[in-house]
Amino acid sequence: MPDAPSARWSELDRPPLDAAALQAALVRDSRLWRSLEVAPEVGSTNADLAARAAGDAPEGTVLVAEHQVSGRGRLDRTWTSPPRAGLTVSVLLRPDVPAARRGWLPLLTGIALGEAVGEVSGVRSSLKWPNDLLAADGTKLAGILAEVTGTAVVVGTGLNVNTRREELPPTGTSLALVAGAPVDRGPLLLAFLRALERRYLAWTAALGDPVSTGLAADYLAWCSTVGAEVTVTMPDGSELAGTATAVDWDGRLVLDTGGGTVELASGDVRHVRTRPRGA
Repeated sequence: MPDAPSARWSELDRPPLDAAALQAALVRDSRLWRSLEVAPEVGSTNADLAARAAGDAPEGTVLVAEHQVSGRGRLDRTWTSPPRAGLTVSVLLRPDVPAARRGWLPLLTGIALGEAVGEVSGVRSSLKWPNDLLAADGTKLAGILAEVTGTAVVVGTGLNVNTRREELPPTGTSLALVAGAPVDRGPLLLAFLRALERRYLAWTAALGDPVSTGLAADYLAWCSTVGAEVTVTMPDGSELAGTATAVDWDGRLVLDTGGGTVELASGDVRHVRTRPRGA
């Protein structure tokens, strides 16, 4: 008689992804995606794909992990999720756009993720510049990390799907908690990758122009940071306070400090916090 499966792998609300079915459904009519692999466990999907990119892996390679044990967010923050509770996915892209425009990739990815989340789960969300997907109450559903490696950019996304309250930090939430029921990760993954493909192909065809593609307008509609009073913590620990007034052509946050205007790239900041007006 075979050994009984571990409890963590036998929970009915956390079924495994069907790799073969997902690969067939995604690649069949795609102009971008070439392969989709589901790994039972990896250290970091971004690190794995970055290594493959150095070995000339093609654009359109997708790696999904059922369990990521050494996940990283921006500025090497950790990102953890129980096995099969979330979507941990990285994609390998080789965008032929001016280097300065690459700052739009995590923003573009965020819109695609928000669209997929709404379509599949019905959960309303917004984007916090530069890389977070938030629930309506401001708690965090997902983080996005884009890393340049040679001519490639690896974009990783970690989304809390069926994660339980006790498995989350106080500032986090999951789709299941917001929706009040488990969410099927397979259709969600396909919806996300298809939305990402549509937006990415339009953006690269326009050489990264966020205006003619409608990307800039769409991002402003999704972004809860623009128009808010914020405090920005810099890598050296210093802070800037002001009103986030726009996102510029290179994906930088434009901050009106009262004494002038500052443009901030995602790599220039450690943290962005919204504060009450007048605080």
